[in-house]
Amino acid sequence: MTSSRPRPPGLRKASPLHLWVILDQAVLRRVVGSHAVMAEQIDALITAARQPTIDIQVLPWEAGAHAAGLGHFVLLRTAGALGAVYVEMLGGGHYMDTAKEVHRYSVAMDYLRTRAADITESLHLLKAAREEHKRYDGQAHT
Repeated sequence: MTSSRPRPPGLRKASPLHLWVILDQAVLRRVVGSHAVMAEQIDALITAARQPTIDIQVLPWEAGAHAAGLGHFVLLRTAGALGAVYVEMLGGGHYMDTAKEVHRYSVAMDYLRTRAADITESLHLLKAAREEHKRYDGQAHT
């Protein structure tokens, strides 16, 4: 998530794209790399979440089983267009663009948005996860 690359042009232009992300709370807790790496990555999410064209919602533990429980997907939509869905699987990814498939994933996305914490609460959950990783990282160095 941290990169020296500039932001994609689509997020900088006059009518920028809008990125809406829903993260399962589990991804904030599962350590990848180290606690220091996790804290840095979550800090990058917090910075991104403050951008007017980026919304990040956290799907809390309390939401239970959910529509994306079998994997993640990316729903691509533009005004006036049908859109497409990208699903990543073991061995590769798959694009789907039929009305039925796009509708199925649109319904799943709507469901996830209603189950996820709102933008403000999600920012609090991100900050809490970052601080937890910082505490664990501090304990590892003592």
